Amino acid sequence: MKAKDILKQMTPYKPGKQIEEVKKEYGLNQIVKLASNENPFGFSSQVKDQLPKLIAELEKYPDGYAAALRTKMADFINVEESQLIFGNGSDEIVQIICRTFLEKGANTIMAAPTFPQYKHNALIEGAEVREIPLEDGHHDLEAMLEQIDENTRVLWLCTPNNPTGVHIPKNKVKNVLDRCPPHVLVVMDEAYYEYMEADDTFQSIPALDQYKNLLILRTFSKAYGLAGLRIGYGVASSEVISTLEPSREPFNTSTIAQAAAILALDDQTFIEETTNENIKNKHALLSFLEENELGYYPSEANFVLVHLPISGDEMFEHLLSKGFIVRSGEALGIPHSIRLTIGKKEDMEIIQSEIKERLLGIPK
Repeated sequence: MKAKDILKQMTPYKPGKQIEEVKKEYGLNQIVKLASNENPFGFSSQVKDQLPKLIAELEKYPDGYAAALRTKMADFINVEESQLIFGNGSDEIVQIICRTFLEKGANTIMAAPTFPQYKHNALIEGAEVREIPLEDGHHDLEAMLEQIDENTRVLWLCTPNNPTGVHIPKNKVKNVLDRCPPHVLVVMDEAYYEYMEADDTFQSIPALDQYKNLLILRTFSKAYGLAGLRIGYGVASSEVISTLEPSREPFNTSTIAQAAAILALDDQTFIEETTNENIKNKHALLSFLEENELGYYPSEANFVLVHLPISGDEMFEHLLSKGFIVRSGEALGIPHSIRLTIGKKEDMEIIQSEIKERLLGIPK
């Protein structure tokens, strides 16, 4: 057997520490996971109440076209049904994009570091990956535009960016879209869209009428709290979606995920209440960081990238021993940092005190 040569140079996704694993390793009864940017408030009670009904008829294949969800979503964001594609999380749509547009001889442009699945899937397809280092947590958009040539197929904009949380202001997004040639697909990954509070947020959905080479990614995994069901979506012109569809597996989203997403869309009170609480807790964390002279990137997401006078691995291990799972920046390509998901108020107060305890006496 002979696999693709590129796979010999790649490693599979390695999940972070799991709650039961940490409990056993450290002899702890309770663990708070603040590593994967999940919603600490769970998901809509409307979904929970209807779950027993959602598991009926599991012997049948799901609707491969996701017709009911498609109609609901099109109405919710005011687009045509033909402008939508659904995936097993927005991760799968990243894979579909790469499968559709990238091949040997083509190239794709992205920031570094950013969401790693862009690069991962592009390399599998044999494309050249052109990575442009971030500037103080921000996309270096000028340098990215300069890298475009006749073989460029996809330009990735993650806003807010994972792992820094920094968003791209609307005037800068518009500048990229105005200058990007029509043969390049511009993918705006807005996984954390619901958490954004910046006045200069680019309104991407209305822009689809003007920019036919724009594709927007969103997900139910973050603010909607449905990460375990794996459902996300892409929005673009009907022409782009019809180009992507042959690369999509026929039954790629489950019956339960589709039904849960419809119910979740109906409960915008849950989204408003939990995102507001998350934003409030984020600002309390930022105040704590400033009071203790710890740097951070100005996040528009539900996490903050915190700069430290010690390695991210050291802080990760300390917090793990105290019952908190976070993400070390060493693994994200940003040394001396941790990426900290915003949790419930009481958990954030405790983890802030544990961070302060570990850093006492260490020169800033």
